[in-house]
Formats: sequence, C-alpha cells, structure tokens
Amino acid sequence: MSVAARSEVELSPTRSWHWAHVLAGACAVVLVAATCEVVLDGALDHSLLIPKSPPIAGWLSGIGERLGLRVFLTALLASAAAYAGVLALSRRFSKRAAIALLGVLHLIVFAGPILLSTDVFSYIAYARMGVEHGVNPYLHGPIAIASDPVFPYVGQDWKHTATAYGPLYTLLSYPLAPLGLRAAIWGMKLEALLASAVTLSLTWRCARKRGLDPVAATLAVGANPLYVLYGLGGAHNDLIMLALMMAAVSLTFADRDAPAAASVVAGALVKATVATLLPFMLLAKRRASQLFAAAATLGLGAVVAYAAFGTHGVDIVSALNRDAAFVSTDSFPTEIAHLFGKPGVFPVDHDLLKAALVVIAAHMLWRTWRGYDWVSASGWTLLAISVTSTWLLAWYILWPLPLAVVARDRRLLVATLLVQAFFIAHQTAPLFAPVS
Repeated sequence: MSVAARSEVELSPTRSWHWAHVLAGACAVVLVAATCEVVLDGALDHSLLIPKSPPIAGWLSGIGERLGLRVFLTALLASAAAYAGVLALSRRFSKRAAIALLGVLHLIVFAGPILLSTDVFSYIAYARMGVEHGVNPYLHGPIAIASDPVFPYVGQDWKHTATAYGPLYTLLSYPLAPLGLRAAIWGMKLEALLASAVTLSLTWRCARKRGLDPVAATLAVGANPLYVLYGLGGAHNDLIMLALMMAAVSLTFADRDAPAAASVVAGALVKATVATLLPFMLLAKRRASQLFAAAATLGLGAVVAYAAFGTHGVDIVSALNRDAAFVSTDSFPTEIAHLFGKPGVFPVDHDLLKAALVVIAAHMLWRTWRGYDWVSASGWTLLAISVTSTWLLAWYILWPLPLAVVARDRRLLVATLLVQAFFIAHQTAPLFAPVS
C-alpha cells in the first residue's frame, strides 16, 4: 500500500468522527428551531392548537405568526426526524452537550404559552373549587364555579366532569389556587418543569446503575418531541407521576425497597396509572417490607383523602371506569375500527380490549415470577394500557418511555418508539393529504 493510500485510510475515521458530530449538532439545532417555531407562533394568539388562555407570554407575541396546523405539523415532523437522528448519534453527545440541549428545550417551552391542551386549566379549576369556593372537586365539575375566572378556559369536555386525579395531586395543587389565575398557570408550569428535571436526573442515575449509556437514555426521554411539546408544553401532571415512578425505580436499584414501594403508591395518589408497577416490583423482590410500606402509604393516603374529600376522594376506581368509556379519534382502537369499516368503538370492543389488557398483564406477571426483568414487564404493561385505551392522548404514550430506556429488554424501547412514531404519523397525515 502506498503512503498516500495509508494516509487516506488513517484519516477516514477522523473524517467520519467529524461528520457524525456535525450531523448530531445539526439534529440538535433542528430540534431547538422547531420547538422555537411552535412556541413563538403559539405566543401570538390562541388557535386550534393553542388553547384560549390568559396572556402569559406576551413578550414573545411580536416575533412569530399565529400558529397554523400545517406549520405545527411540519415542526412536529421535523422534530421527530431530528429526534431520530439524536438517538442514532447519541454517542456523539457529551454529557455537557446533552444537558445543554435538554435545558434549552425545556426553557423554551417553559417561557411560552400553554400548548395543545386545556388540562392545566382543569387542574386549576379543581384547586379553586376546593380552596376558593368550598366545592368538593370529586363530587362536581368546574361548572359548579361558572363565575370563577378560570372557568372560560376549561375544556368543553370537562366542564361537567369531576376530577379523576389522585387526592395527593389535588392537595398539591391547592396552594396555587389563592395566587390568582396567571400565577397559578406559572405555578403549574414550574411544577412540570421541576418534575421533568427530576425524571431526567433519575433516568440518568438508573441508566448508569444498569451499565447503560446515561446520555443516550436521558436524551431518549428529554428530547422526545411528544415529551417536550405535549407533556411539558401542556404542563401535564403526568410528569409528576413519572418523577415518582422513576424515584421508585431508582430506590429499588439501590435496594431501598420500602421507600420504593411507598413512592409507587404516592405516584398512584397523583395519577393511578403508575400503580401498575407495584405488583411487578413485589414479585421481583418478594420482600415483606415493600408490602408493609405500600400498605402504610396507601392507608395514610386514604385517611387524608377521606378527611379532605370524603368517600369520593377515596373512590378513584369509579372515576377511572368513567373515563375509560371515553373515545378519542387518536386512539389505536378507533383507527383499527375505521380500517375494518366500523364507525367507531362499541361497548363490546371495550370489553374485548379490557380482556386483552388483563391477559397481557397476567402474562407479564407470570414472566416476572419466573425471573423476567420487572422494569421491562412494567413498561410493557404501561404500553399495553396506552395502546388498548380508547381514550388516547399524546402524553399517555410517554408513560413507558423512562422505563424503556433503562429496561433489560431493549425491545421495549423499540416498541415504545414505534407506537409513538405511529401516533406522529397519524397526527401529521394531513400534511400529505391531496389538496382539494
């Protein structure tokens, strides 16, 4: 081999390393740019994508244009493509670069308006019902406080609906009620931001504990466009639930089993879905201290809920059954029904979906008993809950993601990302529809 040929071979890895870093940087720039586009355009005025809201981001309103559907869907598609690039090139990100990217994305969304959902106004309405009006949010919907400043901003579907959230979350939201509407919105946004920071920090710790790349794991969660635009952008309480969920996983990895079980129950008292982890954790560790800690935390929570809200504050199951009957156009069962020429989901379909979910959960419990990774089993079950639910929202398919990035079964991460990709494809389909 000639000297020139040897030099070219020797330089090739360096060139490849250089271009990979350039491409990784470009993907990060696209993620930031697409997020900026949504936030800046959304700050101008409410639209179909930006719920009616008090003007909390007025300093941004002179920069963009009113956010339209095509612009948002294009930004979502660009974010998804850039996110895929970030995942593929995650090894090119240093710890400092990854933290900087996630920090910028979070701060951009935090500085902007509420995105894509009216749920945060329901949170505030339920808090103000209890604190300002003496109305039990587990007995009445926000219509009971129709004269309150928050009521015009509550979503039409929820004005007559009592809260389905756990008593711990309701009580956590109470201190924000007396602060006024705008301050309460900022309080909710700050809670979501801090909960996300905790979730990502714990994801990092859990990945490192399992010998996985913490940078790749944390980027997979924190740079996810559904996580950033829908979850954080809507200031959803799912982020608090995820923080408590990952606290339980981290504590379990540290062999602190009793606090871990208590953390799962605390998460369930925010949003009941995370209770899914408890039976898998108990089967995997099989320690009495976990059971005692879970029972004690649940008992304490029940006493506090009963004292604050009466029997309806304890009966979360009825509220979950009520919400499980709802049907959204984005759910997988709805889309499958349409593929088979059915107009929608019928009562028998609900029963079949529940039966399928029970079978999946039972199979995962059996596998966990036989030694399968309990984190993976929990993640598969959470993914099954979101896929079989007839009421699917974007932040629901975030539930298994932090578990998937630290699970032993890497197929869970692939499946979770595929489900999210299908959701994004469904959302962005109008971009490719023929113009009539």
